Amino acid sequence: MTTSIYDIPVKTIKGTKSTLEEYKGKVLLIVNTASKCGLTPQYEGLEKLYSQYKTDQFEILGFPANNFMEQEPASDEEIEQFCSLNYQVSFPLFSKISVAGEDKHPLYTYLTHAQPHRHGGEAFAEKLKKANISIHPEPEVLWNFEKFIINKEGDVIARFSPDTTVDNPELLDVIKKAIA
Repeated sequence: MTTSIYDIPVKTIKGTKSTLEEYKGKVLLIVNTASKCGLTPQYEGLEKLYSQYKTDQFEILGFPANNFMEQEPASDEEIEQFCSLNYQVSFPLFSKISVAGEDKHPLYTYLTHAQPHRHGGEAFAEKLKKANISIHPEPEVLWNFEKFIINKEGDVIARFSPDTTVDNPELLDVIKKAIA
């Protein structure tokens, strides 16, 4: 396994090969996204949070994924256009990846290994089960919009369930303490 989150290869939404090295020294909120999900309106809150804290060495990094009921079938170009037009997303988006299962991207292998348990999500998981939607057990990502918080040193310090919105006091507290 990679020894640092900053060494993991990723691709920008434009297809440029990169790593997370350029975000070293910043607090990161990494989130897997989808444009055809009931949670898609979270883009609005994510953008608001990003606008509020981006000058404080804070970044939100969006990783579109099609792992959950094929709720992100679009191409990278279509995803970028959707996010821009519908939610005015200005935080960095990356190329679509897999966040669960056998083809899981190394970034999500790293994140789920470093933080195998999420805060919250029990009621959301039950709701999915009642709808006969199969879910992946922890440490796998539960659904779209699961959030990982990385401190300035590159440590994964928290993980929040998909239904935890960015105005959640506990999530905000973790971000504010990491920025301070």
